[in-house]
Amino acid sequence: MSGAFIDITLRDGTIIPAYVTQPAKGSGPGIVLLHDTAGLDDFVTRTADLYAEEGYVVLAPRLPEHEPKPGGIAAENFASLVDALRALPQHAGKVGVVGYGRGGRFATRIAAQADVDCAACYYPDDFAACLADIPTIRCPMVFHFPEHGAHDPREVEAALADKPNIERYAYPGTSTGFIAPGSEHYDKPAALMAYSRTLSMLRKVLGPLFDLNHLWEQHCYFEFATRDVDAVMPTMVAEPYVNHVPTMTGGVGHDQLKRFYRYHFVHSNPADTKLIPVSRTIGADRVVDEFVFCATHDREIDWLLPGLPPTGRYFEIPMLAVIRFRGDKLYNEHIYWDQASVLVQIGVLDPDGLPIAGRQAAKKLIDETLASNELMPNWSSSEGKPI
Repeated sequence: MSGAFIDITLRDGTIIPAYVTQPAKGSGPGIVLLHDTAGLDDFVTRTADLYAEEGYVVLAPRLPEHEPKPGGIAAENFASLVDALRALPQHAGKVGVVGYGRGGRFATRIAAQADVDCAACYYPDDFAACLADIPTIRCPMVFHFPEHGAHDPREVEAALADKPNIERYAYPGTSTGFIAPGSEHYDKPAALMAYSRTLSMLRKVLGPLFDLNHLWEQHCYFEFATRDVDAVMPTMVAEPYVNHVPTMTGGVGHDQLKRFYRYHFVHSNPADTKLIPVSRTIGADRVVDEFVFCATHDREIDWLLPGLPPTGRYFEIPMLAVIRFRGDKLYNEHIYWDQASVLVQIGVLDPDGLPIAGRQAAKKLIDETLASNELMPNWSSSEGKPI
């Protein structure tokens, strides 16, 4: 944990502890983070620290065990959580609320009754109890539902159908608790997708906004132009990871990744390496980069062609990079390409009789007018047939 515990006083006089954490720069917009019935556990404090990395000041209170009742002091107690966040000297800007299970239901009530700018609710423990609050929610909000949860999908659709300010997502094959790594129902792909969707709303409403295009360009400049490993690493979070999917090369964590960059990547790229950009899509927390990697196999390229001695052959391959950020730092990279195409181009794989394209794949990516379906023996069989 990188934060600290403080005491906050609710409007009915109850004093509760709360975990507070903040971004590295010291201030930012705020998030009230509300736990499930498991309480203010490691998952909640780790999530608070994660949102702090994203640029937010986070207040995660330990909620009273007794169940608040609608109206009166209970409603004021919800508002006092928001007030406590706003009173923090680190807080600057707008406020959002994020909650899980029981905390998700409370987040829905806060969105309806308190002065917040946006809200996110994960698998509310009693969606029927949220129905009275939904009509009065005016701020942007997102709901995340498991496929198997304590809700009726038809009831959800009926309640949210005419609410353009409220997004809702369901995650196939998941159950309540899918967001929490310690849960028996943890589903990492669904958890990551839900997190990105929540973060997208937070970025739009609360900020802060980062120039991901510039951050990615700077990272690549240090990798391929100056080839400076000591400049590359500070562009990333403290414990990043990189995975070149076809060859499973890269590294997890600072030390392993720096070792990989220094001895097996930055200086093992051929002298004539060139990247031809094709497209770039920028989201709230990631960049998807489509490009052609061009080089001559003039040395052993550990990360791309491990164990193969240089052939002197020139090759061009389409690549796709999915780069995820935390705040203004790179968190991970997933890089994809067609390894068979590379092997054909350097002459170590015979494409005869195989549905494999060599350099033609890169050429067609740039020029879509080049012939299609040339690897399909049956393509001619449909000539002249009705379409």
